[in-house]
Amino acid sequence: DILSEGFAKIRADFNMEYGFYDEAEKMKVVIMVSRFGHCLNDLLYRWRIGALPIDIVAVISNHFEYQKVVVNHDIPFHHIRVTKENKPEAEARQMAIIEETNADLIVLARYMQVLSDEMCRKMSGRIINIHHSFLPSFKGANPYKQAFERGVKLIGATSHYVTADLDEGPIIDQDTVRVSHAQSPADYVSLGRDVESQVLSRAIHAHIHRRAFLNGNKTVVFPASPGSYASERMG
Repeated sequence: DILSEGFAKIRADFNMEYGFYDEAEKMKVVIMVSRFGHCLNDLLYRWRIGALPIDIVAVISNHFEYQKVVVNHDIPFHHIRVTKENKPEAEARQMAIIEETNADLIVLARYMQVLSDEMCRKMSGRIINIHHSFLPSFKGANPYKQAFERGVKLIGATSHYVTADLDEGPIIDQDTVRVSHAQSPADYVSLGRDVESQVLSRAIHAHIHRRAFLNGNKTVVFPASPGSYASERMG
């Protein structure tokens, strides 16, 4: 209270939004996933070893593939089937879980459903997504195969805050890996999944430590303090 009162004048002078947080209090996170599990598995491992200090309060999926692995981690698993016909009802169920768990952050760990504009606006600044950096050049079900056929030399991934504009929200983290003609489409997929997992975990790390700030259509991301992120540099 004393700190907040003392900061009030500075806030007024610069028209700032600010908050003070207890570092010991872990951010509550809901993970949403479909049939690609590499990001989910990576996050579960980092969470289990303490490299990603979050409280995973639920995993939501429109498929059953990862129910067992989630339940084996003693995390509630919710299957919510999504179709064109039931999408409003499915999102209402998703939002009910988010509200019941008091989730601070939603992570789309390769969740292959487009969220409604209403949900994006309601959760603005609280949903993080990951996608391959071929967008919009290589769209569709198999972008890595398309990249291989075009002979690209770099593949990568982008993690960003979700907005109503599909895959165009403020970018939090990006990375690339170099590839060559000597590698196969399967190599592209493997390398791509690795970089997706690393970029997503770094974006979450920045957000939960409140190092990522929205600034219009961009973000300002402050670097991690020395040593605080060493355990994230895996793989």
